[in-house]
Amino acid sequence: QVQLRESGGGVVQAGGSLRLSCTASGGAFNMETRDMGWFRRAPGKEREFVAAVAWRTSDTYYANSIKDRFTISRDNAENMVYLQMNNLKLEDTAVYYCAARPGVLGVDYSRGGYYDYWGQGTQVTVSS
Repeated sequence: QVQLRESGGGVVQAGGSLRLSCTASGGAFNMETRDMGWFRRAPGKEREFVAAVAWRTSDTYYANSIKDRFTISRDNAENMVYLQMNNLKLEDTAVYYCAARPGVLGVDYSRGGYYDYWGQGTQVTVSS
């Protein structure tokens, strides 16, 4: 059974940095053929798209709220995807989820419904 597992969350002061990691394991999961994304859910809010990286081109896509502060990257050989988060703000506090979807979709990377594998999430708390 395919599992995605996030790590790297924690408590950080505003303006600080964190690097989240997501590893995939199990089944016949091949990250090379998957778009990979990060989503987050803040307390009392709906889940929202953060960033995605395409399977073939490694093109990246970002939510406007985090653009120029966060960077998504992938290492297909290691079945890993990362989210480097810099200049963190209080409003970045959330549970962050790694997700994967078939690479053939090629559209609307921000739509969570297209992702068929999800991790359990890792908590990121930004303090003042």
